[in-house]
Amino acid sequence: MTVGRTVLRSMLVVAAFAGGLQAAFADEWRTTSSLIGESKYGDSFQHYDYVNPDAPKGGTLNSVVLGTFDSFNPYIVQGSAAAGFAPFGGGLLYDTLMEQATDEGSVSHPLIADAYKHPDDYSSATYRLDARAKWHDGKPITTDDVIWSFQVLKANSPMYSRYFENVTEAIAVSDREVEFHFNQKGNRELPKILGDLVVLPKHWWEGTDANGKKRDVTRPTQEPPLGSAAYKIASFKPGSEIIWQRVPDYWAAKLPVKIGRENFDRQRFSYFLDDNAAWQAFTKGGLHDIRPENSSRRWNTAYNFPAVQAGDVIKQEFKTASPEPMQAFMLNTRRPLFGDRLVRAALTYPLDFESMNRTLFFGSNTRTSSYFQGTELASSGLPQGKELDILEQYRDKLPPEVFTQEFKLPVYDSPQAERKYLKTAVDLFAKAGWVIKGGKMVNAKTGEPFKFEILGWNDTDQVLSSPYIANLRKIGVDATLRLIDQTQYINRVNNFDFDVTISQLGQSDSPGNEQRDFWSSKAADTPGSRNYAGIKNPVVDALVDRVIFATDRDDLVAATHALDRVLLWNYYVVPQHHRSVVWIAYWNKFGIPEKQPAYSGVDQNSWWIDPDKEKALAAKYKSGN
Repeated sequence: MTVGRTVLRSMLVVAAFAGGLQAAFADEWRTTSSLIGESKYGDSFQHYDYVNPDAPKGGTLNSVVLGTFDSFNPYIVQGSAAAGFAPFGGGLLYDTLMEQATDEGSVSHPLIADAYKHPDDYSSATYRLDARAKWHDGKPITTDDVIWSFQVLKANSPMYSRYFENVTEAIAVSDREVEFHFNQKGNRELPKILGDLVVLPKHWWEGTDANGKKRDVTRPTQEPPLGSAAYKIASFKPGSEIIWQRVPDYWAAKLPVKIGRENFDRQRFSYFLDDNAAWQAFTKGGLHDIRPENSSRRWNTAYNFPAVQAGDVIKQEFKTASPEPMQAFMLNTRRPLFGDRLVRAALTYPLDFESMNRTLFFGSNTRTSSYFQGTELASSGLPQGKELDILEQYRDKLPPEVFTQEFKLPVYDSPQAERKYLKTAVDLFAKAGWVIKGGKMVNAKTGEPFKFEILGWNDTDQVLSSPYIANLRKIGVDATLRLIDQTQYINRVNNFDFDVTISQLGQSDSPGNEQRDFWSSKAADTPGSRNYAGIKNPVVDALVDRVIFATDRDDLVAATHALDRVLLWNYYVVPQHHRSVVWIAYWNKFGIPEKQPAYSGVDQNSWWIDPDKEKALAAKYKSGN
């Protein structure tokens, strides 16, 4: 279920400072921030090396979205934000202080801010605004906007609240400089990640609408907000369509991060209630131009319709170098049923990934066995060295296996494997006080059946859940799948109203403050956080802080290994799988740079409409845009 993989990573992936910057450079203005070594572009950054700097502007990019929307405010828990908005980052409408690089991990380049600096004790950070930065109404972006945005987002956005938990205030030190103060020293990540702050227009949000009603940034709205980025809302049909128009005098169009990108004059998002309807829209053309494909079965069997055979629809695989997300069944430990670690361990064994990969995924997936898959941050073997020293501090509070066994998931590699692993599951249930009676797994004392519901919203959730449910029922566990519409699903997940759900947690190659949103006790009680499992573990809290306050790269790697290992051995999730490639199918109407960014795999913002190709398709399929 790697939905919108590249986009999701771009929204959800954050960085923590790992290598450290030399004190000799402390408190000096920097125009590019890098958390692992220097950016490959250095001080001579003109544009990304993969883009076509002369890419033409024009045309319409047509996209399909599943579900519906009822809000243009993505930074609150209430409502479903329209396509083009993002709960973290600026989306199509707003710029951030700096912009995360598309082709390097843990690197950011100037956007609203043209430089930043911090003292060598990391007790604060100062950002200097680009004097050219302006809103779509022509008014300049000011330090007041930055300060107000920081205050509003920290108060109302679950993601930004934990991301900037240790940022206490923002003050203007000049007309162009904002200084952020921290309540702790040595957090090497904070100076850099403040560049991820999205800046909102204070004067617009504190003003009144066409009816004279005062706007409220804490509530959903369907009034198109004022923005600062490359696009603004041109039109919309509530719940069914939104069209974005490129801003012709966009202030940042000539900045290095923007040259050769954001080339479409219009971006149209059409909403469908289910993926089958979206698929039909793609095969016919006109409403859906680029389709990230997530279904192995469809990728391998369904791309044989006439447009593919004629070469008018192209399939392409893009390899990525970024970390793999943890996609898993998230066990909600807020439910007493999942409070026992032995029960959670037992639920891991009935998942037969190998059979699913062979029969459902055409052998294209790999089992995920770490929360930091695909990086040096993934734990392996037995803890040793600095990692062992860190874990020793909590030995009496950790499962003993952390120190004595390498964490391994079951491998269904023989006909006997199913019997072996289902028996292991039954034995673990027995240790936790659950036994099989009359073919049902029940509590040995109360007779209560072991019963839970997996909450989902699309066909992919059904594909992933059905084999697992079938195996659970073989040991008497009454698991069911409930599919609901996307809006209900989002609301229920935001409020942790589920037993089990399927979700992804994306990581960067330099984890840091965002780990609080994933694992902390505070996040477990905060609606809208990504602590889906409801983890409240003092050791996990301590290890998260250990990651955040890592003194150098080696220290960060050791601390992250320890966190990874503790999370795995507590069985908060049942891991599923990942792919190190992105599958894209697209109508042949685009100009595409010869290469795409190796780190993220693909940057659709670097593509452009080829008028001759588009005209030929329109004539052939009578599907003009």
